[in-house]
Amino acid sequence: MSTPALAVDGISFAYPDGHVALHDVTFHIHPGERVALLGPNGAGKTTLVLHLNGIHHPDTGTVRVAGLELTDESVREIRRRTGIVFQDPDDQLFMPTVREDVAFGPANFGVEGDDLESTVLTALEAVGMEGVVDRPPHHLSYGQRRRVAIATVLAMDPEILVLDEPTSNLDPASRRELHELLDDLAITQLVVTHDLPFALAACRRSIIIDEGRVVADGPTIELFSNTELLARHRLELPAGFDPSMVQLPES
Repeated sequence: MSTPALAVDGISFAYPDGHVALHDVTFHIHPGERVALLGPNGAGKTTLVLHLNGIHHPDTGTVRVAGLELTDESVREIRRRTGIVFQDPDDQLFMPTVREDVAFGPANFGVEGDDLESTVLTALEAVGMEGVVDRPPHHLSYGQRRRVAIATVLAMDPEILVLDEPTSNLDPASRRELHELLDDLAITQLVVTHDLPFALAACRRSIIIDEGRVVADGPTIELFSNTELLARHRLELPAGFDPSMVQLPES
């Protein structure tokens, strides 16, 4: 078995006010997997994601990215290896041009000159946005800005891509294009979403978290066929939606 791209082992975490947000959370994601992280509001998904790049450190347990354990000393490298794409791309795009936004991360890690330009163009090509390299991000459509936000993360050559509600505010065509884009990216992915049909179409495996605990981890189609499980954790498929009619991802 390969070294997990992400290994979360027994992490628990409480906020300073005493609220315990995570309880003994354990799961592994292996290279090449695309996994959905599901759960109702307040389940602990955001707190968990903030552990994956060292914003929070667990009170107990460990987080490892490609074998490197999160510590105070390793947090800079952990943040390079864990690329988080925020729900709102405008939280991620702040430079005058697309080129400068995509270059910002690698430049801070010492990449410069022709290597930096190559890194920027390669990341934009991966998301089909090389044609807007000199445009201001705020002149782009919402779907285009989301693609550029993904490129800013890919430019760091991460081990795992974490996408927070990637389909929010996307029209149906942009949603389909995003699905196709994720299919084309040869990188391990964790997709945090309330969009259950998207999770089913994009992710063979899903992890459900509720009240800070992992309550289910398995094939998405099997979890979504368990109506009692979904109801117990306040997860609802659209009315009339039949999971068996969705074309499942090949990998």
